[in-house]
Amino acid sequence: MFERPRSGERAVLVRLGFGAAVDPEDLRELEQLARSAGAHPVATVIGRRERPDPRFFMGSGKADEVRDAAIAASADVILVDHALSPSQERNLEEHIGRRVLDRNSLILDIFAQRARSFEGKLEVELAQLKHIASRLVRGWTHLERQKGGIGLRGPGETQLETDRRLIGQRVRVLSKRLEKIQQQRETGRRMRAEIPVPSIALVGYTNAGKSTLFRALTGAAAYVADQLFATLDPTVRRITLPGGTPVVVADTVGFIRALPHELVAAFQSTLTEAREATLLLHVIDASDARRDEHMAQVDAVLADIGAEGIPQILVYNKVDRLELAPRIDRDADGRVSAVWISAAQSAGLADLEKAITERLARATRRARLSIPASGGALRSRLYAARVVRDEHSLEDGSIELTVELPMLELLALARSTAARILEIADDELACVPAEGFLQSAPFSGATRLR
Repeated sequence: MFERPRSGERAVLVRLGFGAAVDPEDLRELEQLARSAGAHPVATVIGRRERPDPRFFMGSGKADEVRDAAIAASADVILVDHALSPSQERNLEEHIGRRVLDRNSLILDIFAQRARSFEGKLEVELAQLKHIASRLVRGWTHLERQKGGIGLRGPGETQLETDRRLIGQRVRVLSKRLEKIQQQRETGRRMRAEIPVPSIALVGYTNAGKSTLFRALTGAAAYVADQLFATLDPTVRRITLPGGTPVVVADTVGFIRALPHELVAAFQSTLTEAREATLLLHVIDASDARRDEHMAQVDAVLADIGAEGIPQILVYNKVDRLELAPRIDRDADGRVSAVWISAAQSAGLADLEKAITERLARATRRARLSIPASGGALRSRLYAARVVRDEHSLEDGSIELTVELPMLELLALARSTAARILEIADDELACVPAEGFLQSAPFSGATRLR
């Protein structure tokens, strides 16, 4: 077996084109991934095939070329920009004599380095264990199952069985811990559902400038770097928009082409900030030649996590690189569809805040609520959120409040038992079920304010 280096990893990058030549942008992204993981690219091998080879993924001649390049450049690791099967990975390692990582393993390694929160570290470790479970190789043999007389019998299980058993035990422990954390998150989410503050999530392709925009909007000291997956754990801050509307802004992890399924599954709870948002700001690198393709990749991941139906504003960032002036684009109905800004130059931020305020206002509905005498905490939160427009006290101690809230917040409030929705001012609620506006507490039903 070859020695696995622990630091100073010199990498050979491998990318194949199937049915077409290798796109230089794909190579550039692979190099960024390698540098983000701490590797130093020393050689690049490209090729073209019609279909993957069952043994090496690449042809045997290309495998020889990669081996020669690794020897000539004294490389420590081979980074293949494709998803390899366990057998292909092992065959390449044996043939080249170097450690081989496919695209999924490389991204998992970057996430492992970036995770800072307790939950993020658990999610990354769980994803790594599930990924390597099928890639176990023999590293020691002295505990193999044996036959013979006294002193010649092994412990009764092979090395691979022991490894799989230990990994299985760890996966179960991590799954239980994450399940407990998710239960705590759900409890907190139910409590926040009674606090009618719209939430805005920044989503987009990695390195599009989400964290820079988050810092510009909130003033938070978010980590910003020109690298892929500079931030992993979500950061949440509360701000007040022009006109006094309070909102919660969340910076989420960046998406990328061919994001490993293990990570999409593992980070379901972390991506809840996007899934539960009132409005998504889809941040796009306007100067990127492949921005349309990256937008499609982000939309695909949003669909995977169940966030495809949330309203979006497209935020075209880095317009300074194109020497364009900030502006607001509108659709045929006059609704804001896109905003062009430069977060690094703080250009167009006022237009973006105006667009957010307008989109939230268009989604706002005026409603009349009935809150029992014991609902003082909810009343205080509604006033703190500055959404109360009128109040009347009744003889039984309950109060009626007229509020203005986004539709999603009204739905969340209706599902709770802390308040009853009596009337709603909207001429477009024909699609809302008549049986109490999805109300949890029994009452006579919601009518429209005139």
